[in-house]
Amino acid sequence: MNASSACCRFALLCLGGLVLWWHTIVATVLSALHNDAYTHLLLILPISVGLVLVEWRSGKPRPEPNIPIGLALFVLAVLIGFIEGVWGRGSLAADVRLSLGMLAVVIWWIGAFVCCFGTRAFRICAFPLLFLFWLVPLPHFALGPIVRSLQQSSASAAQLLFQIAGVPVTQDGVVLSIPGLTLEVAKECSSIRSSSMLLVTGMVLAHLLLRSAWGKTVATLALLVLAVGKNGLRIFTLSMLSVYVDPSYLHGRLHHNGGVLFLLFSLACFFVLLWLIEWVERKTTFQQAVSNVARAVRAPEAES
Repeated sequence: MNASSACCRFALLCLGGLVLWWHTIVATVLSALHNDAYTHLLLILPISVGLVLVEWRSGKPRPEPNIPIGLALFVLAVLIGFIEGVWGRGSLAADVRLSLGMLAVVIWWIGAFVCCFGTRAFRICAFPLLFLFWLVPLPHFALGPIVRSLQQSSASAAQLLFQIAGVPVTQDGVVLSIPGLTLEVAKECSSIRSSSMLLVTGMVLAHLLLRSAWGKTVATLALLVLAVGKNGLRIFTLSMLSVYVDPSYLHGRLHHNGGVLFLLFSLACFFVLLWLIEWVERKTTFQQAVSNVARAVRAPEAES
């Protein structure tokens, strides 16, 4: 099968997925537009499509359709869709059904790719295709513990910054007290939106800029630390400005719209980390190359 024919079949199959789950896709887009916890969903599909094009041009795989695996993924998607749309209509919460519906859509799209282009092409484009699972919105029973964990860890990070700055501070759960101010890290202050944006953006940058599995793993773990650290820094900064400059900082524009500044700062820190990891990768690769050359030179001498 030539590439143009495979692309046409892939487009038709993806369109079929849109028709089958159009209500789920519309509901997910509306959730992303109106719920801070799901804003990042709007970025996933454009990023994934762009990365697939980049990986395809670099790998230039020849379409080798794998219909059995593709059909198996189609069956799995339809089964999940049946659970969501028929069996779960009266027994599952709306947010759980939405998650199942988007899971079915993603599996259908991956099945369409494998069915049209094959498993070799899937291996080349594995990251952007698996990245599509970010499209599945977490149900509330899974999202709640994440938000609470962000609240608690952000409060702890802010407490550490106060201690480093020499400011007396006490912490009771998500409540922090410093001289002149007592504040609570509410759910709205958990920074779930900017943390999700940071994770999504950071994973893509690590995939594009790093080569080794260990480097990407370190970078991903660092993203989790930065997600907590940036919110702790935001709480610390707003609190210090409120106590020592102007109390209105706690309710002003920096409080409501300043999250992007701390997101950009954390991304800048992440870029520095990526540069360091990339430097170590280059150095390790160079040392391995030198070692391989030395062994190749010594081998004829040992034989003689």
